Amino acid sequence: MKLQKRIAVQQQRRAYRVRNSVRASGRLRLSVFRSGKHISAQIIDDEAGRTLVSASTCEPAFRASGKSGSTVEAATEIGKQLAQRAKEKGIEQVAFDRGCYRYHGRVQALADGAREGGLDF
Repeated sequence: MKLQKRIAVQQQRRAYRVRNSVRASGRLRLSVFRSGKHISAQIIDDEAGRTLVSASTCEPAFRASGKSGSTVEAATEIGKQLAQRAKEKGIEQVAFDRGCYRYHGRVQALADGAREGGLDF
C-alpha cells in the first residue's frame, strides 16, 4: 500500500473514531474542516441530517475584510461568528468534533472563539 493512501486511511479512521464518540453524547455536533488556506465549521443535527449553522473564511463578508483565512486569528473570529449565529437560533450546547485534526493551533483557536462567544462544550 502506498504511503499516501495509508495516511488517508489512518485519517479516515481517526475521524470516524472521534465522530462516533461525539455522536454518542446526544448533542448537536460542531464539526471543523481545515485546509491550507481556509477553516470552516458547522453545527450539525445528526438525527435530522441537517446543517443548522455554519461559518467559514470563504464567505464574502470575511474575504472582504482582506484577512488571511489561514491564521489563528481568523479561526478565532470564525468561532465567535459561529457562536453568535448559533445563539440567534437558540443553540447553546454542542459537542466538538475535531475530525482527523489535532486539537492544536487553528482548531483549538476556533474552539476557544466559540466558547468565548457563548457555546458550551
